[in-house]
Amino acid sequence: MSLRRLLPILAILAVSLINIAAKPIELGYKIGDFVADFELKNIDGSMVKLGMMKYSSAKGFLIVFTCNHCPFSKKYEEGIIALNKKYEPLGYPLIAINPNDPELEPEDSFENMQTQAKEKGFSFPYLFDETQATTCLFGAKKTPQIFILKKESGQLKVVYMGAIDSDFQTIKEKREKYLEQAMEELLAGKAVSNPNTIAKLVGCGIKFKQ
Repeated sequence: MSLRRLLPILAILAVSLINIAAKPIELGYKIGDFVADFELKNIDGSMVKLGMMKYSSAKGFLIVFTCNHCPFSKKYEEGIIALNKKYEPLGYPLIAINPNDPELEPEDSFENMQTQAKEKGFSFPYLFDETQATTCLFGAKKTPQIFILKKESGQLKVVYMGAIDSDFQTIKEKREKYLEQAMEELLAGKAVSNPNTIAKLVGCGIKFKQ
């Protein structure tokens, strides 16, 4: 092929590559994805994995990205404790993960996590994602942010992601309980009707390492 004929083709390819590069790469799990196991340090110093023997009978998990410093996370603390008490006996234990870099937000240090959990009486693991690799895999954007994982054929599938409810500032009786509605449908053997409420998230942006 002559150079004269090849030039228009090369121009089209160049424009296509520019358009591809201009589109942001979407990171994180999507609804229906199966998640990879992770291993993170708990406040008691032990390492926690979803595939641990203690979770062999679990039907799934509630994974909550939260932290110490964020005022939104603080407002939801009692609610998160209540979620674990409600759903752990039904086969869906809650696991909290602190995704923040303590160099950027000292209140979110591992030592402060231990203090916070003790003072609040956390009855669930509170894990520190020191490398932030797990946070990136999930694609978590804010604290608090919650994911429901359902066990299927030995794997864990994302069936819900986003907000816990419509906003803690709303009158309690008028809140839309996104997470609880999803869990009711899931426990009834139904598909989750509103699986993604990322657009409704209210919280603090995650402090990623520079």
